[in-house]
Amino acid sequence: MTDTAITGRALPHPAPEEIRLETVLHALSDPMRLRIVRELAAAEGELSCSHFDLPVTKSTTTHHFRVLRESGVIRQVYRGTAKMNALRRPDLDRLFPDLLDTLLAAAKRQSARLGDDS
Repeated sequence: MTDTAITGRALPHPAPEEIRLETVLHALSDPMRLRIVRELAAAEGELSCSHFDLPVTKSTTTHHFRVLRESGVIRQVYRGTAKMNALRRPDLDRLFPDLLDTLLAAAKRQSARLGDDS
């Protein structure tokens, strides 16, 4: 049984068959959300919300995580008091082969071209 089952703090996520390409693309079109996804992809595991140092308010950060979760890009679970985030790579790779890898590679090239760290 997971912490969320015990505490009743489970967060809603779309089932894999409910994930739509246009919703995923919309979620990934924002620079802050793309930054979150890039960090999660590099970590190859769960990261807490507090790990991310985004140049936006806490409420805006919460909004970005909610958009990513509701689109099916990430999975969020509570572990104790921490909200942990993980990329739904297996689901996304199965539904949209090569999309995530292509997008992450393009974001890396853009970041190098523009000389930024985002």
